[in-house]
Amino acid sequence: MSTDYIPGTCNIGKGEIRRRQLVALIGLFLTITVGIGLFLNEDSNPPRFFIFIPALVFSIGLVQSRKKFCLAYGFAGTFNFGKLGSVSRVASAEARKADQRMALKILGQSILLALVITILFMTIGLIGDLVSTLSSY
Repeated sequence: MSTDYIPGTCNIGKGEIRRRQLVALIGLFLTITVGIGLFLNEDSNPPRFFIFIPALVFSIGLVQSRKKFCLAYGFAGTFNFGKLGSVSRVASAEARKADQRMALKILGQSILLALVITILFMTIGLIGDLVSTLSSY
């Protein structure tokens, strides 16, 4: 694992990566909890797309921890390899642009992953609705 700032590639150290992993775990817990709540909902057509928000929290934490790159730091032009919360400014404009491009990629990948999770969840729900409708005949 790199312990140095690499523009557009790595802008967080071990402590910050652990924090992103915790965010991913919290997002996963929320996604599962909301998913169970929506499946157990007595409403005939629950708003299953609500799973997107906790899935996005999970996705952002996961992608950031895997890439060793914080999208907020990338947009802000900062990095951190020291104590949690102690950030340093990126010096060069070229490095800041590389970081912003990577932050956009991470945001896009996170949104895409959250959409896939949402679509899968909605599809499973629709199949369950179809099965229960057909079994009532």
